[in-house]
Amino acid sequence: MRIVLATHNRHKVEEMRAILADSSDDLTDRFEILSLEDFPEIGEIIEDGATLEENARKKARTVFEKTLLVSLADDTGLEVDSLGGRPGVYSARYSGKGASYLKNNQKLLKELSGVPTSKRSATFRCVISIIGDNIDEIAVGEVKGKIGSEMRGENGFGYDPLFIPDGYEITYAEIGSKIKNRISHRSLALEQAKTILRQLVS
Repeated sequence: MRIVLATHNRHKVEEMRAILADSSDDLTDRFEILSLEDFPEIGEIIEDGATLEENARKKARTVFEKTLLVSLADDTGLEVDSLGGRPGVYSARYSGKGASYLKNNQKLLKELSGVPTSKRSATFRCVISIIGDNIDEIAVGEVKGKIGSEMRGENGFGYDPLFIPDGYEITYAEIGSKIKNRISHRSLALEQAKTILRQLVS
């Protein structure tokens, strides 16, 4: 069975492949896992939904309709309490036109300048949509934490150098991929997705 990860983001593809492979019944052996790099004709899918779920569903639905293969799409947002939940659904493009991981992190640090540690709480949320013939499912994972006062760590991507998950004193980018892929918001959502995928195989 083939499944398409509905993203061009190679970091997401690598992370999702690793998480799907990290199970007693290695799902990468049971599925041929593709990405949008295998379907260049699809191009970019505009994420204009008002919620993470809307964006994830739009991407998965679009890719399923164009490939007729089971499609799995995620949308992820960092919700900072003192900013009223921002950047949230706009996390990937928070710094505007030409947004990059670095620019997004720099903007977030600027907006939180002077905010004490006790008020820098945040939630990393991941919503995954799985769409195929007779299947339309949603999986959600979230991790509570706080935003650091400076970027730390060389691993990961996105806001990983700033996000410190509860129970740790180091950022996602300092933890390393092996531990992050067990505790992250995306791994929690993918654990639910694995159950759905196993049912498809059976």
